[in-house]
Amino acid sequence: MTSPAPSTAFGIGPLSRAAALIHTLVTVGALLLLATAPGLTGLLLLGPDPANLPLAAVCALPLGPACAAALYALHHRDRDLTDLHPARTYWRGWRLNALPALRLWAPLLAWLTVIAFTLTHFPATGLPGWWAVLLGAVGLGSLLWGAHALVLTSLFSFRTRDTARLAAYFLFRHRRATLAAASLLVLTAAGTALLTEALPALLAAPLLLSLLHGSRAVIAETERDFTV
Repeated sequence: MTSPAPSTAFGIGPLSRAAALIHTLVTVGALLLLATAPGLTGLLLLGPDPANLPLAAVCALPLGPACAAALYALHHRDRDLTDLHPARTYWRGWRLNALPALRLWAPLLAWLTVIAFTLTHFPATGLPGWWAVLLGAVGLGSLLWGAHALVLTSLFSFRTRDTARLAAYFLFRHRRATLAAASLLVLTAAGTALLTEALPALLAAPLLLSLLHGSRAVIAETERDFTV
């Protein structure tokens, strides 16, 4: 007499899925830190002087490709505890997305550096105070555009200009996704100011997973309407 087959195979139950997610987050977070280590080291060595902003932007260049690879790995993560390959998936995402991400990330960094430099030297510009508010709003909008662009370039193979246009389109098309990205920015900034500057690096993988979760409508519409 044969025994009945178990209702749930090993590796796909709730606890196994939770363990697989934790393993993936830890692995992807460690690999992201490894990929950005040279830049993070440079940022730690730089002083808080506003004159160092261009050097800080150069140090932040590896962050774009590393985050794109992390988003790719988290999106394509395995749910089965017996078949996990997050490191392999991360490096595949890095090979596929490093250059496309850098084409968007480098101009965004340059633009944000100009805004930050202007704001830190604002009294010398002689501009009225409302210009500072406007520049801050433009900087925030640029960061939110960058969040959409990062998700799109991580998961889809569009031309750079098409990714940029889609990111601008989704900025207003899916306001909930944009608000979700804005909430992550606010939480990260607040946590960094109140706790430690290392917080974004330590929580990079969960933050990027939250960004993916908030971008589900953007991803679904892109798959439905803008891919073959």
